[in-house]
Amino acid sequence: MNVQHPALQANKVAVITGGASGLGLAAANKFLSLGMKVLLSDIDECALQAAANDLHEQYPNADLITSTADVSQLASLEKLQEQAFAQFGRVNVLMNNAGIARRSSSWDNYDNWQEIVNINLWGVINGQQAFCQAMLTQNEPAVVINTGSKQGITCPPGSPAYNVSKAAVKALSESLQHELRNVEGNIAPNEVSAHLLVPGFVYTGMIKRFIPEKPAFAWSPEQTIDYMMQRLEAGDFYIICPDNETTREMDNKRVLWGATDISLNRPALSRWHPDYSEAFARYMEEE
Repeated sequence: MNVQHPALQANKVAVITGGASGLGLAAANKFLSLGMKVLLSDIDECALQAAANDLHEQYPNADLITSTADVSQLASLEKLQEQAFAQFGRVNVLMNNAGIARRSSSWDNYDNWQEIVNINLWGVINGQQAFCQAMLTQNEPAVVINTGSKQGITCPPGSPAYNVSKAAVKALSESLQHELRNVEGNIAPNEVSAHLLVPGFVYTGMIKRFIPEKPAFAWSPEQTIDYMMQRLEAGDFYIICPDNETTREMDNKRVLWGATDISLNRPALSRWHPDYSEAFARYMEEE
């Protein structure tokens, strides 16, 4: 019989940013199904209220509250933290999930760069700054889950601002977990740990803006959160999610190819360089 992570139990408390749709809403649904208490947050008040109404229909006795917050502003997340502790007395799960995608190029779309970095990166930094010390001080099992992206690992051409923001979230999350595991006294079962959620292709509202119908290879947000829960139970830091097209083995090979761009001094992003396309294809076919 599987034993769920000690922070993901009935009556434990989760705070989720970007919770009005997509992965955040799916996570809220999962946590409530376990009997957890949830503070659901989003910048879009109307969408947040609609999400809360749907959740209350499914879980009429749920301990669920909502709060609008702008993750790009530290003061907004400090207020969210104060609200969570005032209402529930503790926070066992912090899911820094709010994120956006906008068009960008390396020398254009400056306003989009600012908005993407402010939300995707500073939103996570602000969440950690506002919550982590209090989560350590409460002396209870807890997890910080930062939503990253495969684009922050392999950095495919076309969305440099998004790639940069998510690559920074990866580095930030790695540093957080290293620091947490070296906090004196932070040992099981009263530990606080960090985890990097790296979704596969997930059909969310952000994707729906560009692709009106769900592709067959895409996972739903619910599938992704179910996988996240399994890997949290296993203790994974890197929660690299597959989808209906991309396996974990494929992801592993792509990550390794990118790393050897540096060690072999290949051109930047050689996976997409015409001189290396055949070599990359052969590499992916190798057992």
